[in-house]
Amino acid sequence: MLKIENLHAEIDGKAILKGLSLHVPAGEVHAIMGPNGAGKSTLAHVLGGKPGYEVMQGSVDFRGSDLFDLDPHERAGAGLFLGFQYPVEIPGVSNVQFLREALNSQRKYRGEEPLSGGDFLKLAKEKAALLKLDMEMLKRQVNVGFSGGEKKRAEMVQMGILDPAFAVLDETDSGLDIDALRVVGEGINSIMRAPDKGVLLITHYQRLLDVVKPDKVSVLADGRIVQTGGPELALRLEEEGYDALVNERLADA
Repeated sequence: MLKIENLHAEIDGKAILKGLSLHVPAGEVHAIMGPNGAGKSTLAHVLGGKPGYEVMQGSVDFRGSDLFDLDPHERAGAGLFLGFQYPVEIPGVSNVQFLREALNSQRKYRGEEPLSGGDFLKLAKEKAALLKLDMEMLKRQVNVGFSGGEKKRAEMVQMGILDPAFAVLDETDSGLDIDALRVVGEGINSIMRAPDKGVLLITHYQRLLDVVKPDKVSVLADGRIVQTGGPELALRLEEEGYDALVNERLADA
């Protein structure tokens, strides 16, 4: 579903990604771990099309198309979802209004009929219940006055409603307590665990991976993937930290 080859990217003239290659097939949850400053969030921003990030070299194939030929809204319409480390507030716009407009915009892009108000509310209630988010929260302004955990749960409700083919989740576990972490993790499993979907899960900690069990784990350091393995690699990182493994792999390179 996602094939990244020799990706180089920079921001403000500073190289961040330095030859990153990664393949995520359909049906796979692939976790990305690594120290601060390794380029994890930059990877998410480049895939989502955030302005200010310049791709210098390399390619990204998304479901058979060149991702960089698509504007951000076209990437979303094609089935790419980006979960933010720090979801933004949108004063003056209710969650219900925002989510219905987002869904029907994507449906229009794909040549599908828009959902009626009644059908949309039925879908929103179903997805909100999955994430244990009160529907009254969805009537409030987007993320305004929400706690960190509420913002992340609201974002997972958004993912459930949009039903993407591929999700890039940037440190979805940040700011979550133990209970919220489990609710969000189980929501990711319910929404994205399918043979025709894929997930790139960026995280620092094993605790999320105890709930959303990855098929593969890759370590990102200094803008490159330095090692890929199974779930046991995350356990090793939890026990030993990044320094020993990263230094070992960079020395081998």
